[in-house]
Amino acid sequence: MTESYMKKLSFTLLDAVTDKDPAVQEQVGSALCALGEAQPAEMLRACEEYLQQHDKLAYPYRALILRAMETVLSSHIQKLDKATASAVILLASNEMTRTKEQGCERQQAASGVLVAVGKRFINQVMEEVLSRFQPGVLPHCSVLQTLASLSVSNAFGMVPFLPSILSTMLPMLGMTKQDTTRLMFCAVLQHFSESALEYLANLDQAPDPTVRRDTFAADIVSAYDVLFHQWLPSRDAKLRLAVVAALGPMSHLLPSEKLEEQLPKLLPAVLGLYKKHAETFQVSKSLGQILEAAVRVGSRTLEVQLEALLATLHSQVCVPVESSSPLVMGSRSEVLRCFTVLAHSSPDRLLAFLLPRLDSGNERLRVGTLQILRHVINSAAAQMEAKKPFILSSMRLPLLDSNNKVKRMVVQVISAMAHHGYLEQPGGEVMIEYIVQQCALPPEQEPEQQGPEVEDLAADSVRAISVSTLYLVSTTVDRMNNVLWPYLLGFLTPMRFTAALTPLCRSLVHLALKRQEAGDDALLVQYDAHVNLPSPYALTTRLLVVSSDPHLGEGRGAASLRLLKVLRQNIHPQLGPKWETTIPLLLDYLDEHTADTLSLKEWEERLLTFLRGTLCAVSDNTWTCQLSLEMCRQLPCYNGKPQEKNFLYKCIGTTLGATVSPGVVREHLQELLESARYQEEAEREGLACCFGICAVTHLEDTLAQLEDFVRSHVLRKSSGIFGIFKDRSEHEVEKVRGTLILCYGHVAARAPRELVLPKVESDILRSVFRCFDTKDPALKLCLVQSLCMVSQAIHSSAQAASFHFSRKAELVAQMLEFIRAEPPDFLATPIRKKAMLTCMHLVSLEPALGEQVQAEVIHSCLRSVMALPPEPQREDSGCQESLYLDTVRALEGLLASLLQRNLTPQGLQVIVEHLSPWIKSPQGHERARALGLSARLLRYFLEHLHVSALVPFHNLGLLVGLFSLRCADLCAATRQEAVDCVHSLLYLQLGYEGFSREYRDEVAERLLILREGLVEADPAVLFHSCHSIAQILAKRLLPDQLISLLLTMFEGLGDPDKNCSRAATVMINCLLKERSPVLQEKVPEIISVLRAKLQEVHEDHVLPAVQHSVYLLASQHCVSVVSSLLGSPLPFDSHTCALWRVLAVEPSLAAQVLGLLLEKLSKDVPFKESRAFLLGSTPNRVATVLPLVATCALHEVMSAPASGPAVLELYPQLFVALLLRVSCTVGVQLPQNLQAKERKGTGLAPAARSLEPCSSAVDALQALLLRGGSQDVVRCVELEGGWELLRTTAGHEEGVAQLARAMAKCAGPRLPMVMKALVGTQSSMYEIQRVTSTAFLAELLSSNVVNDLMLLEPLVDSLLARQKDLSASVRRLVLRGLANVAAGSPDKVRAHGPQLLMAMIGGLDDGDDPHRLVALEAMAGLGQLLDLVEPCDLHSVLLHTAIRIRPFFDSEKVEFRTTSIRLFGHLNKACHGDCKDVFLEQVVGGLVPLLLHLQDPQNPVAGACRFALCVCVPNLECAELTTAFQKYLQEGRSLHFGEFLNSTCKHLMHHFPDLLGRLVSTSLFYFKSSWEGIRAAASMFTGFLVLHAQPEHRPQVDLEQLLVALQLLLRDPAPGVREKAAETLGRLVKFA
Repeated sequence: MTESYMKKLSFTLLDAVTDKDPAVQEQVGSALCALGEAQPAEMLRACEEYLQQHDKLAYPYRALILRAMETVLSSHIQKLDKATASAVILLASNEMTRTKEQGCERQQAASGVLVAVGKRFINQVMEEVLSRFQPGVLPHCSVLQTLASLSVSNAFGMVPFLPSILSTMLPMLGMTKQDTTRLMFCAVLQHFSESALEYLANLDQAPDPTVRRDTFAADIVSAYDVLFHQWLPSRDAKLRLAVVAALGPMSHLLPSEKLEEQLPKLLPAVLGLYKKHAETFQVSKSLGQILEAAVRVGSRTLEVQLEALLATLHSQVCVPVESSSPLVMGSRSEVLRCFTVLAHSSPDRLLAFLLPRLDSGNERLRVGTLQILRHVINSAAAQMEAKKPFILSSMRLPLLDSNNKVKRMVVQVISAMAHHGYLEQPGGEVMIEYIVQQCALPPEQEPEQQGPEVEDLAADSVRAISVSTLYLVSTTVDRMNNVLWPYLLGFLTPMRFTAALTPLCRSLVHLALKRQEAGDDALLVQYDAHVNLPSPYALTTRLLVVSSDPHLGEGRGAASLRLLKVLRQNIHPQLGPKWETTIPLLLDYLDEHTADTLSLKEWEERLLTFLRGTLCAVSDNTWTCQLSLEMCRQLPCYNGKPQEKNFLYKCIGTTLGATVSPGVVREHLQELLESARYQEEAEREGLACCFGICAVTHLEDTLAQLEDFVRSHVLRKSSGIFGIFKDRSEHEVEKVRGTLILCYGHVAARAPRELVLPKVESDILRSVFRCFDTKDPALKLCLVQSLCMVSQAIHSSAQAASFHFSRKAELVAQMLEFIRAEPPDFLATPIRKKAMLTCMHLVSLEPALGEQVQAEVIHSCLRSVMALPPEPQREDSGCQESLYLDTVRALEGLLASLLQRNLTPQGLQVIVEHLSPWIKSPQGHERARALGLSARLLRYFLEHLHVSALVPFHNLGLLVGLFSLRCADLCAATRQEAVDCVHSLLYLQLGYEGFSREYRDEVAERLLILREGLVEADPAVLFHSCHSIAQILAKRLLPDQLISLLLTMFEGLGDPDKNCSRAATVMINCLLKERSPVLQEKVPEIISVLRAKLQEVHEDHVLPAVQHSVYLLASQHCVSVVSSLLGSPLPFDSHTCALWRVLAVEPSLAAQVLGLLLEKLSKDVPFKESRAFLLGSTPNRVATVLPLVATCALHEVMSAPASGPAVLELYPQLFVALLLRVSCTVGVQLPQNLQAKERKGTGLAPAARSLEPCSSAVDALQALLLRGGSQDVVRCVELEGGWELLRTTAGHEEGVAQLARAMAKCAGPRLPMVMKALVGTQSSMYEIQRVTSTAFLAELLSSNVVNDLMLLEPLVDSLLARQKDLSASVRRLVLRGLANVAAGSPDKVRAHGPQLLMAMIGGLDDGDDPHRLVALEAMAGLGQLLDLVEPCDLHSVLLHTAIRIRPFFDSEKVEFRTTSIRLFGHLNKACHGDCKDVFLEQVVGGLVPLLLHLQDPQNPVAGACRFALCVCVPNLECAELTTAFQKYLQEGRSLHFGEFLNSTCKHLMHHFPDLLGRLVSTSLFYFKSSWEGIRAAASMFTGFLVLHAQPEHRPQVDLEQLLVALQLLLRDPAPGVREKAAETLGRLVKFA
């Protein structure tokens, strides 16, 4: 194509740059760039000409064009010819200097064009620019900016021009009066200087290697004088910064003598700028450059200025950083770089300045000085090597600073020192200790908001950086190994370093492992050479104790154990193999548990086992004694840490237990008793545990020491107490007594049983009994706890059976006193639990308790626990709940012990009598507790039952009646416990009948299945379960037991718990039904009671059940009952409903009732029409009363379960009648009198149903299906929402279809009779009935069941006969049904193919349907049938069908577009053989619409297009295109439309280039589509076609028409369309 076309294309795009949408503007720019990519010279010439012609084009649009030109030039500068370059340079120069306005976008864009051209045509650009840079005339600011940018982008090309430029520019400096122009001159000089320095630094690559620094000296000196003397003093802050930014690089080009001369003035002037500017980055950067230049020339003046320099720079570092912006941080870095320069040139002067400032008390000064010192240590290591001692000594005062910011910086300085060998110097240990001190800081919360207002950093920040520094130094700085090892060991034992234990241990482990690699000798600690290190005993004790709470302190337990493992040879030579295996096991256990899942009690036991194993492995009494001594020494260190001190006591007991020296044992025990802090509960418990553990091997010595201590101290009165107790009050002495009592208890619990039993009464209890008269709560608790341990020890002894406990009754009585003294409404202490446990252990001992005492024990203990109020759900209620559960378990154990003493029905009866008031309690929590306790006691009874003779269980009925009523309790847990009780009682009866314990009764086991159903609170489920339980009881109870059970049940009818009352009615009826022969003599009495209850009880839940019990009285007069009930007013009340259901109990009676109701249903018309207000208004349909009443009655009768056989007998007649009743009542209103009743009845009894005619018919139909065994039908329709659809006019057809599908799926055998009855209604006078019957029959054809039942032929014939029905809805449904044959009986389609196809074609041609819904149904039907009919039948209609459906592709209605496009796909799929060639034309014609409708706003249409395209593409016989379609259009994959369209057009143009013109012209049709997405897609499609078309096929396209169409799209209201049009225009360059 000629250049004129390229010009026209470019001009079209250029005309669009004025679009208001930024995205369109951007796309126009991209399109221009695309033109430039193909033909850069032509595009640039077009842009140049356009700008010349459109002189008044607004500046922003001119800038957009210039930016596009710059982009093309940057990529294709090598393709640019000289002439075009000259034109572009001239254009850009003119655009740049067109106005004197500075900084506008157009000037910057034009400057960018010149810079881009200058990368290749530097001489031409410079010629043009310099023509506007004349001597004596101030240049345009953009000229200066361009010169500066050229020097940056092409230094090698620009530097040769610098002398001439500078010579021209220097006189202008004095002429410049405006600050903005001066700013530009400064920038130019800065960039000129930088480019000159770059040139000089790379002379080996420069075009002229003879250029030297002095080439620019004279000009730079002149420029320097103007900038420094005239411009730097300016009041304009921006100008001052620009001047100083230029002076930095210029200083490197000044002659050395000039620089030396100016430094006394220059440095103070630059330093003075710090006071004038908040933003100091340029000042600091230039100062650094000036200092580097001064150092390079060896300036002596610098020494004179050094003090002022240091002071100013130091103050800059000390200013707190308010922001983390790059400029602020960059400025700080530049200042520190200045210190680096000075450190290299004058290290002594620098340190002499810095180090004294470390002594300042000012936080900012100290932090800033430390920051500089750290930087100097890192950046000037060689210069600082000899200064290390001075620097270390200067850190003395900063180490004492408590400010967290200072601490943080000190730690960073110490880290730098460690890397450079400072800590190896004398005094380095102080630095290490400082780091450890910071690691030991307590972790604190960070401030919620970090900002300038937060003066102090959190201590946790200091600690965190200290921990990381210690580990970093230990692991990465090899030279620190000998410094830190073994020095760090000394920090393990002091308590002030406790918080640092974890990092210390980690560092020590790493150091030890590195020394271990060097050899075992390197790891051994020489204690003689390091006298300040802790001993092995101290290390072992410390690390073991802190491991007791392993997750504290960031996991110090694991860290301590790992350190112990690597120190094993230092602890004791014999521990190597032992610890090598045991410690890893402990670590694995810790890894398996988190802080939440770890049991501290179990963990402590594991550690004590580890300690015992260690002592055994050492097997050295001297070492063990030393360890125990060290443990005792460390006890005071853990004051205030109760958990750790408690564990240390246990460790002492374990160690003393391994000691073989009795004297040592008694001495240490005496010391412990005298030094213990008795006022602390945890310490009392720990001391007692210590004595208990020690008594395992030293029982005699432990008891003797306790006795000595009691005699010498505790038994004396306070006035006579001396020694360590002389200053203690009576209250404190009580604490001592409590501790000693605990000690006795632990001794009894842990010592060998065979040694303890002889000493219980003589030694242990004798001392304990002295404290019974106490009222101190703590002492009382100690007493009960100790007695509990003593009684447990006696009970668990092998000699317990022969032990006669003489003081048992006294002890039990005392325990009961303790229990009664506890508050009745609060569980404050474990005294209840411990006292009951004590009684539990004592009960089994001899002598036995009397009956009165037993009753008192049971009553007191039950009252103490059962009466407790329920615990409120609080966050802190976990401990309280645990205490309560433990107390209940103790009560259960006590009652089980009492039951064990009398394991008979009578013994059980005694305990249940005590529990009975709590089982019947009105309080739910009391019932739950009592039932739970009863269930566990019954299970205990059953597990321990041993029957020696067959005896009757006389009280079974009474017990079962008590528990079975609670199976319907309001609480689910109580219900399940009640079932468990009944289950256990039945098995107890079987046991007494002689069955073995392993026997499993099938009937009784059903209770366990029922138990699971009682979790739900659904009353129907509960009472069904109660009914089932009653059936089980009826089968298992003897007659006399049954009578007592019934009497108990009758009393339960008045139970205040309504659920239990309901359960009583259900169980009574069930028992009467199941056991009536046995109860023959009692029937009159039972009936009398029931009738009396009918009069007495007015509760709704009792009345229906009692009525059911006497239903036979009303079952003798069917016709009269039905007639009278039909006269009952609507809506039915609950009594009427119950009576209707009663009539259905007997199957023969139910069949008679249903027949009568069917007659009434069809006796009258279903509705009457009436016009309200105006005669011309739409008539209202009002339901007639008799069919409405009959419908409601049918529902009630069929709701009764017993009506099933009668319903099955009349199933077809009922189904058809009710289905047509539903259709006739859609939209039908109630009579006015019933409407009033309906409104008044709102909110009445739940039994009263809605009178809405259609709803009542649907409910009756559901009842029919449920009762007729078609529950699955109801469920299927319900899941799809079909029942609601049936009630609405709009959804009625779909509801009928769902019902038909469900019937075909779940009730196939019913269909023949149903269909027979339904076909007869197709000629009904009511159109709605014809629609309903046709919809049902049509949907049946979608199921294969009609074929299996041989119903296909009559169904098809029936539907074909309705093709000419006056109702369009019926005709549409006929087509739907005929099409459904494809889904239900595909193998029968061929046989009926011609009929089916003709019916569908007739539907396409149906002209009587104004909404074309029949045609829509015909298209959908054809889509289903095409694959199944005979090809010969199809060929005759294939082309006709394709032509008829084509207009629907662009229909405004979604369903028409979707269906027609999908049918088109099916037509493609069905064409074979000869028709394939004929149909190919249709494929080509439909390709463009299908591709474009992929962007249809409606997803179903786009999905149909995907399907149709995938089916159509094989007919084009292009493998690549087929592959592409399968890749992009596969189901479920999101479509990247642009990528897909690009690929499609590529293959189309490669394989079908002759279609270019046709495809483009079809696409042009859619440029006028009403859908924005399709217009954009059409533009994209055209662009991609052109992109992939070959130039020789260009004649197929009418470019003029295409350009006009795209120009119109560029004015489209939718920005997205304009954007795509611009993109397509960019691609048309292909034809240029």
